Amino acid sequence: MAVVRFAHLTKSYGSIPVVSDLNLELPDGSFTVLVGPSGCGKSTSLRMLAGLESVTSGTITIGDRDVTNLQPRDRDIAMVFQNYALYPHLSVRENIAFPLRASKVPRTEALARADSIAESLGLGQLMARKPKDLSGGQQQRVAIGRAIIREPSVFLFDEPLSNLDAKLRVETRTELLQIQRRLGITCLYVTHDQEEAMTLSDRMVVMRDGCAAQVGTPLEVYDAPVDTFVASFVGSPKMNLLDGQLTDGSFTLPSGFTFSVTQSVASGTVTLGVRPDDLIPTATEDGGATVTLVELLGPRAIVTIDARGTELTSVVETARMSGITEGATVALSARPGAVHVFDAQTGRRIVGDDTHRERRH
Repeated sequence: MAVVRFAHLTKSYGSIPVVSDLNLELPDGSFTVLVGPSGCGKSTSLRMLAGLESVTSGTITIGDRDVTNLQPRDRDIAMVFQNYALYPHLSVRENIAFPLRASKVPRTEALARADSIAESLGLGQLMARKPKDLSGGQQQRVAIGRAIIREPSVFLFDEPLSNLDAKLRVETRTELLQIQRRLGITCLYVTHDQEEAMTLSDRMVVMRDGCAAQVGTPLEVYDAPVDTFVASFVGSPKMNLLDGQLTDGSFTLPSGFTFSVTQSVASGTVTLGVRPDDLIPTATEDGGATVTLVELLGPRAIVTIDARGTELTSVVETARMSGITEGATVALSARPGAVHVFDAQTGRRIVGDDTHRERRH
């Protein structure tokens, strides 16, 4: 186990920067997730830590060692790839034991350790099978087992669940988190899926254009996004971001549509952020907004609303859907204390009640 530090880390291809002055610390035993859209630099950052990409400038340390220019084999890391990278001609037992066999550990000892790890991963009945005879989730567990057997200081995961179906992704990420908690090894995980990032991480790094836009716990990032980029990226359905005029008790869109908010700290021309869970539609004949689509999802529904040309999204419990049907006219209000206010020019956060979720739950 070890603390990992990126200090002023930069990676450029010619004159094109991919990672720019990244400063980041992964505490010992933490599960840190880099998340962001394609091309934001998250995979490149992980590959620099792995030694698969050279560093243009800056340093990487693992524990007390500067590993910036070391070969991958000398960094004491283990990596799980998106495509699993299992040896098709080897059995599950032999795949897991392979790193030890490559390090000249006696065969008997290597296979015994592979058996022990396989049991902890629920692979005990599959040891004689080849990768082609396994499901995607089983193959992923074999890849994780092969990483665990090395007992590295750091685990690296490069979008390891992206090839799995939705149900298997949920099951496998639960298993992965349980394994990490049990072993206590420092992990760096890369994904473009913000839901996966929030579920797995104890520290979440939202990246944009090669920089860390925000670092914090999943709840900190969700409840207090530092700018409109983070606000729109984190959360599903995504936050409603509206340009307009904020005055005491109300917010007015350019179209003239007005709805109620509880926010007296800021005023003027701003970008207002309201999570779909916090936007409340109420059926009324003179509400001024129209329901254009209702998507039922069991105990809740995603409601799309046209507010005089501005599309808004609300999440409503089905028990409170009375009168809220496609074509219905509704009035809108924001849940008290639940709005986020951003500078209309820079997109940076001005104010927001960061504790409303704690009060609601």
